[in-house]
Amino acid sequence: MRIFFLSVFAVATVILSGMACADEAVVETECDIFTLLPPENGSGPLWSYGCTQVARLGDDVFVSIMETGEGVPLLSNTRWRLMRISGGEQKIVAEADGYRQREPASLAAVPPDHLFMYVNDSQEAPGVKYGHCRPHLLSFSGEKYLQKALYPKWGKKHHFTDHSYRGYAADAASGHLLMLNIDATTSVQNACLMNSKGKTLATGSIVFPVRACYPQVAVCGKAVQVLAVGDIVEPVDAWREYKFEQTKQQWDYVFRRLFLVGTPDLSRENFGVVLEIDSVDDTGGHITNQDLWVSPEGEAWVLYSRREVQNELMRDKFFPDRSVIDSMWLVRVRNGEITHKELLVEGTEESRPTQARFQETPDGALHVILYLTGADAGNKALRVFPETKERVVLPLPLQEPLPSFCLANTRSGNAPSYMVDFYGTPGNNRFRYAGVRLPQSEK
Repeated sequence: MRIFFLSVFAVATVILSGMACADEAVVETECDIFTLLPPENGSGPLWSYGCTQVARLGDDVFVSIMETGEGVPLLSNTRWRLMRISGGEQKIVAEADGYRQREPASLAAVPPDHLFMYVNDSQEAPGVKYGHCRPHLLSFSGEKYLQKALYPKWGKKHHFTDHSYRGYAADAASGHLLMLNIDATTSVQNACLMNSKGKTLATGSIVFPVRACYPQVAVCGKAVQVLAVGDIVEPVDAWREYKFEQTKQQWDYVFRRLFLVGTPDLSRENFGVVLEIDSVDDTGGHITNQDLWVSPEGEAWVLYSRREVQNELMRDKFFPDRSVIDSMWLVRVRNGEITHKELLVEGTEESRPTQARFQETPDGALHVILYLTGADAGNKALRVFPETKERVVLPLPLQEPLPSFCLANTRSGNAPSYMVDFYGTPGNNRFRYAGVRLPQSEK
């Protein structure tokens, strides 16, 4: 495996200095869209963070909203509502007739006029936990947003529940949609490739070295790439016992290994060898898979955050000289090998990155949209392709910055755009939409 570190610390210094480009980003829209009654079911509107709940078709933006049913028993106690934001107006254009979801219903677009929502309907009576669910797509089209259910043919026997750990992607050029859903018994990730009419084109499965969840998926024709993070109960007895002694909490899942796997044609061959992008197993650390982008040449760009030690509790007891501060990393993979690894943002006590997503623009550039804490806290943009000698941060001047968000990305079929369509929360269970226009590069 070849790894190249390019101007790592110089890049980090430039980003965290808060320098701004001559051209500025413009906030065109920013508004509250709903306040959530917390479902208390272990999920939330941004829980499926490998997917997105916002899409754009022309001048219209669509958001998949989560609504909690008051008095509906756990776990599947929410429903989806589809909101259109257009011309400054918000309107619910479709909604489920019952509360059968535990997790958010993710969106994908196939321009010019089709939306596809990934739902995971419980097939059990209200109050049944970890019960059977039926994952499928809902197609919305036309001015009246006519709704049609599209049911995948998964092929192999499976056990799908309200904990789907789903992945979802669309290819606007081919109209193909890729669904992932985890088997609750085996932890195998099941894949189904469909066309926009609902025909199943191919199926496959992924067996990661450990249970891996929250996947980001990219599809181009029948080629598929999947990025996922290990999600397992603390495997080290001494660490698990110590944490329980201190916190008395039974929940102790850890996220320490990052994996990438793909296939050039799912209809011809299943997913290949799983590549481990990074691991912080030895220091009890934490990794978050932030985003995945595949270039026109088939090179996978992986964005993730990493900290050496999970938290202060672990550090003080087992790793007193290690860091508990997140930093952001960028990795490129070609033909199953890591060809580039770069520390994109080095977190410090004063400022650290929390979340980041890719934004592709019509000029072929790729930007990282992220949130930084600190004195200059807020959402920022950073162009990572084409590469320049210095990477300069561009502030996105939101009135209410969004530390937690998703975007209308190209992995979900949205067209490359200078408009960054945010759906996220500043906290307090308020969820907002923001449209921020990036400056166009000079040619």
